[in-house]
Amino acid sequence: MSNELTEKGYRCYTGEKIDVYFNTAMCQHSGNCVRGNANIFKLSRKPWIVPDNASVEEVKRVIDTCPSGALQYREK
Repeated sequence: MSNELTEKGYRCYTGEKIDVYFNTAMCQHSGNCVRGNANIFKLSRKPWIVPDNASVEEVKRVIDTCPSGALQYREK
């Protein structure tokens, strides 16, 4: 399934238990991710997405608030 997302333009940010996928072209810049949890999503850091900085449940919770679909996840 991850190949399907990367083929659609998503970049993978790998975590131990969950991978986060982001598609910059789809992003509407609502800011739900960075406001939702700055430990996972922080624009001033590289990489700006670190899935292991929170629980799998928290990663999913924040990504599920993304209105554009630019953020996706795949549990391992």
